[in-house]
Amino acid sequence: MKRHNSFVEAILYLSLPLLLLSCKGGLLGGNAGATAASGALIETGELAAITSKTFVMQRLGQRWYDAKISWMAEHGQAIHAGDTIIQLDPIEITRYITDRETQLETQQATLEKMIVNQSNARSQNESAIRSEEATYALSKLSMESVRFESERQQRIRQLQFRQATINLQRARRNRELNTIINENDLKIQRIRVSLIEKDIQRTYELLPQLTFVSPIDGIFQIERKRRWQPELLTIGDEVDAGQAIARVPDLTWMKVNTSVHENDFLKIRVGQSVTVRLDALPGTDFPGEIASIGRLCHTKDGTYRNGNIKVFDVEVRLLVSDERLKPGMTVSCEFHPDNNL
Repeated sequence: MKRHNSFVEAILYLSLPLLLLSCKGGLLGGNAGATAASGALIETGELAAITSKTFVMQRLGQRWYDAKISWMAEHGQAIHAGDTIIQLDPIEITRYITDRETQLETQQATLEKMIVNQSNARSQNESAIRSEEATYALSKLSMESVRFESERQQRIRQLQFRQATINLQRARRNRELNTIINENDLKIQRIRVSLIEKDIQRTYELLPQLTFVSPIDGIFQIERKRRWQPELLTIGDEVDAGQAIARVPDLTWMKVNTSVHENDFLKIRVGQSVTVRLDALPGTDFPGEIASIGRLCHTKDGTYRNGNIKVFDVEVRLLVSDERLKPGMTVSCEFHPDNNL
């Protein structure tokens, strides 16, 4: 019995170093990317289009901060350059234009009425001045004709002449003042009309912004209602200024958004060759190369409970175009060793 126990202890003693070494390797492997037999570094990533157009709700003038979606292309629909993909409801803007056009008609009528009234007032002022000029002339003649009459009569004629002079000066001064006032009133009213006309014109110019046209070929992708919500935007939803509505990625050339562990950061460089494999097509290789390496190290998403793994973002561009490559697909990237690093 003792002999048997000694044999078991010997086996455990010899196996313990191998077990510890295996555990140590497993722990290291949990923090860094997988390593192929050839020494290449393997990381997972996600496909994305190199060229992609994002459509964002713009602020419409100074009044409208949101708008309602009245029509959209289907999610995943093939789009060609020049195709209409999104239509926002124009009812609020058209209603505003109608109201402003009604106000414009009112202000134009006020302007026309003001012009007519001022014309009539000028005619009356001219008639009053002519009447005062006639009175002034008669008073002047009357004063000159009484030079040989009594002093009392001369005094009366002088006072009458002075009154006629004052009335004539007053009438002319009133004409000057009324002319200035009328010109200012017309100027203000014309400004009112002009401001409304410009506002209507600017508002009309907003209407084309309610229609989104794709400048490139690609696939139509509807954005989520909110970043934290899985639901996509639908017809009837209101979108706020600055909110992304949809995007159209060009599927001709694709890239992979991936990352490498901080321990492997110095093992890669821009321009280094990469073999990309789709999870859906594990037996097919696609050649690529590293296009950019992030300058900042950050905690990998979802790893706060797993040791706070630190990574650098890496962009890999595929060197071939293939219809089987679609945005969002999961791929693996095999970074080939570089003897110069």
